[in-house]
Amino acid sequence: MKSILIGSVGSSKIILEEMIKLNFPIDMVFSLDEQYSENVSGYYPIHEIAKESKIPYRKFKKINTPEHIAIIKKINPDYIFVIGLSQLIGRDIIEAAKKGVIGFHPTPLPKFRGRAAMVWQVLLGVKATKCTLFFIDDGIDSGDIIGQEDYVIDDTDYAIDVSRKCQQAFKRLIQKVLPKLLDGSIKPVKQNEEEATYLLKRTPEDGLIDWNEPAEKIQRLIRAVSKPYPGAFSKYDGKHKVIFWKADYMDNNKYIGLPGQIAAIAEEYIDILCKEGLLRVYEYENADQVRLIVGHKFK
Repeated sequence: MKSILIGSVGSSKIILEEMIKLNFPIDMVFSLDEQYSENVSGYYPIHEIAKESKIPYRKFKKINTPEHIAIIKKINPDYIFVIGLSQLIGRDIIEAAKKGVIGFHPTPLPKFRGRAAMVWQVLLGVKATKCTLFFIDDGIDSGDIIGQEDYVIDDTDYAIDVSRKCQQAFKRLIQKVLPKLLDGSIKPVKQNEEEATYLLKRTPEDGLIDWNEPAEKIQRLIRAVSKPYPGAFSKYDGKHKVIFWKADYMDNNKYIGLPGQIAAIAEEYIDILCKEGLLRVYEYENADQVRLIVGHKFK
């Protein structure tokens, strides 16, 4: 058997390490070059692992170039693993794998196909969920399912916690699936198109806080887009950007004011009025180092 791994983030690292442990044949690792990783959340240079383990590797900027496609075709792999890559794989690469191209998605496909899957799950209040290994086809996360593994998102989880739980589930899933790929016992299952839902693209600007929302919903946004994502933010006095990294929400039986108004400032936190309740912020980033004052507003 021959295989190729293409990746750029923590999940790419996990599968490469597990493949090495299980002596799964790896003929080439394609690793996103560090110089093109600036906008990749959770980037990991998997070529370093490949180099240490004496596995052939190539760095890339765009995977669908004639040069990379020619290398892939020359290897003539049974499987190509595309794990942790935001670039779409072209038809030439899909057709180069004799048995299929395998992808990973952190949701229970066919539900929640598409973009920013872990962020959306937090925003939607999803708790019991699954991650999925599947065969990549021409659709959006629509290929046959190879396997799924459960994980749980708690109301106290921030983005980094959700990522850690998903990666742990992914590791368990890999340990089940790789041996079946080796012995040919894998039994893919077609997705039910009637159950498919789609998550649309999110941008950093979508982290802008609407103080007319309930405090609980704002806190959920903060958790969803916290590090390693760009963060939820607001403009203090309408001009100074402040990013909120950690917060809680509570009832407000004490302060009367307008949504976005600072109600109290303490050494450990600041309290901000919302349309419903108070947002208590424990960790924030004040880029302009402007002084926060009780009664002033975030807009």
